[in-house]
Amino acid sequence: MSSVRFENLNKRFGEKVVVEDFSLDVEDGEFIVLLGPSGCGKTTTLRMLAGLESPTNGQIYIGDREVTDVPSRQRDVAMVFQSYALYPHKTVAENMSFALRLAKMPKDEIETRVKSVAKTLGLDSMLDARPRTLSGGQRQRVALGRAMIRDPAVFLFDEPLSNLDAKLRSTMRSELIQMHNELKATMIYVTHDQMEAMTMADRIVIMNGGIAQQIGTPLDVYDDPANQFVAQFIGSPGINVVPIHKTDADGAITMGKLKLPLPKDHPGASIQSACIGMRPEHLSLAKKPKAIEIKGTVDAVEQLGAETIFEVETAGPRLVVRAPRASDLKPGVPIALYLNPDEILAFDADGNRVRVA
Repeated sequence: MSSVRFENLNKRFGEKVVVEDFSLDVEDGEFIVLLGPSGCGKTTTLRMLAGLESPTNGQIYIGDREVTDVPSRQRDVAMVFQSYALYPHKTVAENMSFALRLAKMPKDEIETRVKSVAKTLGLDSMLDARPRTLSGGQRQRVALGRAMIRDPAVFLFDEPLSNLDAKLRSTMRSELIQMHNELKATMIYVTHDQMEAMTMADRIVIMNGGIAQQIGTPLDVYDDPANQFVAQFIGSPGINVVPIHKTDADGAITMGKLKLPLPKDHPGASIQSACIGMRPEHLSLAKKPKAIEIKGTVDAVEQLGAETIFEVETAGPRLVVRAPRASDLKPGVPIALYLNPDEILAFDADGNRVRVA
């Protein structure tokens, strides 16, 4: 396996900037996820690494070798696409071994590799089947097998689970994690699904507008987002972001008719702060030390079994709350929420984090 390095990578289509000044060091054997909304530049970045797009400027390295201008077939990467891209007239074994046969590898070695990879992916009983007889998950495993069998320096994944149903996506996530643990392979994975990113990645690169907004471990980007975009993109349900209308001399802030008594040294109490963020799971029904009380009325309730998601109408903002199962919650019931000030994030008018000086 190999490390990957992007240095000041840029991509423009005419006047449109798709990727801007992108730099990233991927360690040998690391699982990196490029996460962001549609059009943020994540797939274009992956395609430039694969050699399917040429950067406007910047450099790409695989291991110690610069591959910026190297043809795709000479980069030793394997790519798994959103569509399975299987040959319908070929068997599972023939689809998996196609690249090896093109490379004129000895037949017995091809057969050995096919059997080994098929066993790893649970496809050993389907080698003679054709794609039309397989389920979506099985077809995706064949596409994975076709990549694995080449033993590439780097695996690239372009939203490979998007066409699967929710249950199958969960199963395939687990299989990909297991595959990574077994192969110790360098993997770069593109998705717009934060659940995939949070559960699979060693590190996440959150992109927006062609720019890497933040790079860090899943818990780093969740607990300490660099800006408002990252805070809102990570977390489900999304973070409550509330504009601040007034800050008092004592540090209290006003949101509509709701007054929130923050400590004077809290970043939300500074003159720079334009809004604050409160994650739904940080709003608690249980009183805690140092907690701020927010009173309101339950407006809507979603019972999800193990947990309850509900909305509370306050004198100021409407807040979404995520709590352990609370079967007694009903719309119209008065309620008190409790929040530790240390868990409140603050952002300025440009969406940047405001931190304690």
